[in-house]
Amino acid sequence: MKDRYHTKLPTGRDIPLLTIGIIGIGTSGPIIAKSLIPVPSLIFLRNLIGGLVTLPFALARGEWKSREQIKAIYWSALAGALLAAHFLCFFWAMRLTSVATGTALAATQPIFAALFVKFKGGHIPKRSIGGMLIAFLSVIVITGVDLNLSIRSFQGDVLAIIGGALGASYMLISSKVQKNISTSTFTSICYLSCSIAVLPVVIFTSSPLTGFTLNEWILLGALIIGAQLLGHTLFNLSLKRVSPVVVSLIVFFEVPISAVIALIWLGQQPPAGTIPGIIGLIFGCTLFVLRSNQDGMVKI
Repeated sequence: MKDRYHTKLPTGRDIPLLTIGIIGIGTSGPIIAKSLIPVPSLIFLRNLIGGLVTLPFALARGEWKSREQIKAIYWSALAGALLAAHFLCFFWAMRLTSVATGTALAATQPIFAALFVKFKGGHIPKRSIGGMLIAFLSVIVITGVDLNLSIRSFQGDVLAIIGGALGASYMLISSKVQKNISTSTFTSICYLSCSIAVLPVVIFTSSPLTGFTLNEWILLGALIIGAQLLGHTLFNLSLKRVSPVVVSLIVFFEVPISAVIALIWLGQQPPAGTIPGIIGLIFGCTLFVLRSNQDGMVKI
């Protein structure tokens, strides 16, 4: 992303967009944990419906004429496949570990995003390494506590971390392709590609797509409106102007929102031993981006 620092903070309309987006994705973990719909079915239906909602806006733009637009569409389809893998990890993590722990570990996205930038020739300032180290040690604390509690919780932790890496890849592609196509075109291709990518998992696991109770359909609708349309879509809209590293950092606000909702609605509280690790993880990643911002992270 030329001429744009990776840690420039959002301004103008991106602030309310990202605020609404945070609240939207903050509802995701508790809804997933509450829902009885199988994970593959939940991901397929969420993205299929979400993609169909944004598709008319994409068709109206007709952004498939130039060579750059066609290339961007291919990249959007790849982002959809990565998003499917991210959702599979994150959704199953919500069923295996606590909502607070899972969302905190999945929100390691800024670290992974910065590392991907580094691999592409970008620069990670030395002043930010301390924050990365704190975040890494915090991950060890969280996963170590959960491993002592149960293998099930530890498996959820590992899936959440992998989901964080996949989510960072998806955000980087989103930021890149939206230089050539609109958010509606990107999200339509990405969400529909995500549903197609997860369909073999639906078939392989014999996960049903119909026959759910009214309450489950309501939860699915809330997931689509909140996390999909008001969450991911608004984040993607902001990625046209705001760095994926910063957007990934802002995702950290999902953690307290999800934790409070899970506590009030589900009566779910993270194990006491993981709380210091969750706090350390948020602090470490925040320190990482803020110190990078002071030094001015190199552009790509």
